[in-house]
Order: sequence, then structure tokens, then C-alpha cells
Amino acid sequence: MLRMSLLAGLLMTGCALAAQPAADYPQRPVRVIVPYAPGGATDIVARILSPKLSERLKQQFVVDNRAGAAGNIAVELVATAQPDGHTILVGNISTNSINPLLFASKMKVDAMRDLTGVTLLASIPNVIIGGPKVPGSTLKEAIAYIKERPGQFNFQAPLGSYSHLDMLALTAAAGLKMTHLPSRGAGETLPALMRGEVLITNANVASMIGPIRAGQVKALAVTSAQRIAELPEVPTLTEAGFSGIGSLNWNGIFVPAKTPKAIIEKLHAAIIAEMKNPEMQDYLSKRLIPVTLNATPAEFDAYVRSEAQRWAKIIKDNNVKID
Repeated sequence: MLRMSLLAGLLMTGCALAAQPAADYPQRPVRVIVPYAPGGATDIVARILSPKLSERLKQQFVVDNRAGAAGNIAVELVATAQPDGHTILVGNISTNSINPLLFASKMKVDAMRDLTGVTLLASIPNVIIGGPKVPGSTLKEAIAYIKERPGQFNFQAPLGSYSHLDMLALTAAAGLKMTHLPSRGAGETLPALMRGEVLITNANVASMIGPIRAGQVKALAVTSAQRIAELPEVPTLTEAGFSGIGSLNWNGIFVPAKTPKAIIEKLHAAIIAEMKNPEMQDYLSKRLIPVTLNATPAEFDAYVRSEAQRWAKIIKDNNVKID
């Protein structure tokens, strides 16, 4: 009987200890790792969400920008951190569904194995952009123009990015022969479009809405399922005849894979509560960053895996390699 009582006591103590981390979480400031420099959509979401989580969970959530190596520096930092919820990653379509495929031989961690998802935060539509030299105002006209001049034009996007891969899929489906010019992002591509060095590109609408409204570039198609309110005259890629091509530039929260489930669920509940706040949604909507959430962390993990499968096919079909 004594042994049974001791065993029961130990089991109860173990259960209490297992539950304690979630009850006390967070016990110290939480590092919110952003894999890019300040200013982009991922950073914007991180910086508006972090102070709200600080208020709700009574500990500071501090944004820490760790740019470099296409976001892989930040991924490795979080994947190797203590799995206690005090180091989290605001990852995205590239860092968590494309990079694990393209950089597998170069990385010390496997993001699909060593990180687990908490929830999506936002899903930003992308837009196919034509420069001033593109005739007309439709994707059909642009494609006809490029087809008549095979090999004469360039498209630009960061190497291995969703923009690069989506453009490869689009040019293949349309039967276009174009040269890819690697870039470091929209800030570099826009001047190249204006100068005529690049004819066409694919970028998130949040970063291109200003030049589109100013008439500097032409919006030819959006990658969302429906047309977007800010560009009601611009068709979707599906409407333009390219169903199944194009992506949403999503971002979401990840933690080390061995983080206790109870901590993940507490973090998930806090994030969902703050992201559903009308003021938060209005703030992000005005910046063309639509809030998109998951009902459960498992749902987010399933989405990330499905995204990786889709990108794996595009990478294989186009023989994309990172040297």
C-alpha cells in the first residue's frame, strides 16, 4: 500500500510538473525572431502583434530581426533554442515551406522536423506586374508580346523565392522563354522595371500597391482566389487562364518542435484572441495584409506540409537548384 501511495504521489507530482510550464508561461521575456530586416510584411505583423501579446501574457515579447541567408539564420536560431516557448519565429512561405527543400544540404536543421507551427497570421495576395514596356493592360497581351520575342526579356525575383518559383510555373504554362535575373527584393526590382531591364515580375501586392496606383507599373493578375478590393479591375490568375498557379505570401508563428503542447496551445489562444481584435484587423487590412488564422496548431502544420509538397513539384519540374 505504501508503495502504491508513493507511486500515486509521484505520478501526481509528475502531472503537476508537466502542467506547470503552461500555467506559468511565459516566465521571462519572449524573443520574437523575424528572419528579415525591418519594414517588410513579416516584420510589420510581428511588431503590431508583439506588444499585444506582452499585455495579454504579462511578459515582454521583443522583436529580434535576424536577417541573412534567405531567412535560414533565423530558422536555425529558433530550431536550436530551448523548447520552452521563449523563442518563437515569425516564419513564412519561404523560410518554412520552400527553403527546407532548396537548402536541405546546406542547413544544420530541418525546419519541417525541428519546428512546429502555432498558427497562420496573414496571407498576402501576390500580383503579376508588368513594366512600362509591356503593351496593353492585360496578362494576355503581355504574354503575346513576349511570345513574339522569345529570349529577349527578363523577369526578376529573389533566387529560390516564391516569386521566382511562381514565375517559372507561369512562364512554363504560357510557353514563354525568358531569363531570370536574381534580385534582393521588390526594392531592387521596381527600379529595374522602370528602366526596362526587367519586363515582368511577381511580388506581394502590399509592396507594389503604391507604384500600381501611381501608374508606374501595370497590375496584370492577382494570385488570390477572388479579385481584391483595392484592384477590382485586375483579374485573378485563374480568370486569366492559369488555374493552380500563384501563391499567397503567408506568414505564421513557429516554435521548436519539442515545445510542450500545453505551451503551444496557450500561445495559440493568445495570438488568436489578439489577431481577431477589430483594431488589429483594420490596421493590417489598410496595409493590404489580410489576417488569416488556424483553428488549431495541427491545422497550421498540415497547411505547411501541403505547401511544401506543392513547391517540391514546382522545384522538380523546373530543375531549380541553389549552388
